This record gives sequence, C-alpha cells and structure tokens, in this order.
Amino acid sequence: MQWETVIGLEIHAQLSTQSKIFSASAITFGAEPNTQASLVDLGMPGTLPVLNAEAVRMACKFGLAIDAEIAGTNIFARKNYFYPDLPKGYQTSQMDHPIVGKGFLDITLEDGSQKRIGITRAHLEEDAGKSLHEDFQGMSGIDLNRAGTPLLEIVSEPDIRSAKEAVAYVKAIHALVRYLGICDGNMAEGSLRCDCNVSVRPKGQAEFGTRAEIKNVNSFRFIEKAINHEVQRQIELIEDGGKVVQETRLYDPNKDQTRSMRSKEEANDYRYFPCPDLLPVVIEQSFLDEIRASLPELPVEKRARFEAELGLSTYDADVLAASRELANYFEAVNAVCGDAKLAANWVMGELSSLLN
Repeated sequence: MQWETVIGLEIHAQLSTQSKIFSASAITFGAEPNTQASLVDLGMPGTLPVLNAEAVRMACKFGLAIDAEIAGTNIFARKNYFYPDLPKGYQTSQMDHPIVGKGFLDITLEDGSQKRIGITRAHLEEDAGKSLHEDFQGMSGIDLNRAGTPLLEIVSEPDIRSAKEAVAYVKAIHALVRYLGICDGNMAEGSLRCDCNVSVRPKGQAEFGTRAEIKNVNSFRFIEKAINHEVQRQIELIEDGGKVVQETRLYDPNKDQTRSMRSKEEANDYRYFPCPDLLPVVIEQSFLDEIRASLPELPVEKRARFEAELGLSTYDADVLAASRELANYFEAVNAVCGDAKLAANWVMGELSSLLN
C-alpha cells in the first residue's frame, strides 16, 4: 500500500521585546536561575498583568506579512493545566479570538518550485518556566526566568506532505521573523521551537489519519529526522495490524527515535475561559496602516527581485534572500563590482566558507 504523509506545524517564536508580555521583567538568555521572575510572573495574589504593547505590534507585523486578517478585537484566555514550571496553574494565551487569522506563506521546494502553505492562525501567549534535571542529585530544579516571555504561536494548515517540505516551511518562517525584526530565530537558545503534528493515510484517502505531536524540536535537521522517524513508525505500526494513538511524543536525537510522553490533550481538556485580568485588545485600522507602511522588503519579494532584476538563478536568489544580513551584504558588494553573478558566487562561496 502507498502512504501519504500529512503534517501540520506549530511554531513558537519568542518575540524580541525588551520585557515580558505581562510584566516589566527583563529577558536575558543565560541569566542566573530565578533572577528575572517578578511577582506578576509568579502569579502572586494581588498582582495584575499589563499587556506589552510592543508584543501586539510585532504580532500585527507578522500578520500583515502573511496577508492575514488582523482581528479588530482579540481576547486573552486562561489555559488551565498543572505542571511544576507553571506557577500560576494556567498559561495566558488566546483561543477563540486570536490576534492573527488565516494567512499563507509561499515556500521554495528542492526542485525550485513554489508551494503555498496555509496558516490557520497566530496568537500571543506567555511562555512557561523551565524544569532542570541535571546537577540536582536526582531531583529536578525549576527556573522561572522564562515564565512570561512573549511568544507568537504560528499554526499551519495540514498542507505539508513531507519532512523536507516541513523544513522548507520552518526555514521560510525563520527568515520571515528575522526580516521583520520580531524574533532573533536562535533555535539553539529556544527562540524558535517547533511542534510537529504527523499522521499518515492511504494515498487517495480524504480522511486524515490519527496524528501524533512531536514537541519542542529545535533544529532544522532534527525536524526532518523526527518527522521521518515518526512517519516510518506509524506506517510499520499500521501494517503490523496496530493502531496509531493520538499522543504527544518527544524526539531523542541521540537515539534518533521518538518516544511517548503523554496522551494528546484536546482544547476542552484545558478548560479555556476569558482572562478576567485583561481587557479585550482593540486594534485600530490607523495602527495597522502605520505598521504596513513600515514593513521591509520580505524574503519572497527580495528573491523575486534578485531573479528578475539581477538575473540570478532561483537557487542563488533563494540562498541569498534567506538571510537579511547576507542579502544586504550581497547587494553592497554588487553595487561596488557591478556584476551580480560574480558577487553572488563570491558571497556564497569564498566568503561563506571563511565565515563558516
């Protein structure tokens, strides 16, 4: 039997604000544990959150860049669950009224062709703390510095059909948020994390198979390996007469395998309800017009210009446009030498080799 893979991705982008989403606490990676967690972040009685306006601006910037509708009124909700690194017992997120609605992103595949990936929504939420399992003599420690860090969760439609397409999509999101200046994209530090929802179905079948979610994959290479392993696991399980269970799994890069973490929750398991401490966020059209006017040339636009105006190949244009810094440097070199192909070859070849 021939199988088709169906993938949907949830990408968590840490927004590059100076302070947290609901408090004035700083956000510095690598700070001493629990030195950047305020009373608001800890959910102490009597404290009230204040929404970071810059986080709202950054979310709107992303929404406009993917040609999405920005909600005139959006509402924060409490997502209720228990975990040791979630001191409040709930996460402030958005459910029924996200700030960014349906949009899309065009990606470039290995053969140079384009594919449009639908984006269901993008919403603002706060990050949880972090559990530490090393150097505690068999116990776990809790670092709440990350609690309250602003995240933009970007949810794709299940339009992706292979691990390589998934990587191309994540790379496109990575390039876009860095071009927009809303996220540094540092995957090693957790600034961009990906949850991969993976299922398989017989080729030609319209109905989706049962999906498994692989949590918090933080590199392009691991995303590809985790998805490929999970696809193979599901196919072998079904062909052996078993059934795929809807669950959350973790990818172990050392063993190159996924393992079960817990049964997969549905939205009603979290008992979402509107956050009583935060008013609905009203976004004026004039605010959006101001943001739209400030948008930079985006990766897709830059790539198209490099091909049309400078005569670069699709591959060269794609490589150069993937990084805003690399693209800007290439254009500076081209302005001096006046030969786009020569400049591209030098930047992608000799210069990149030295930098690596």
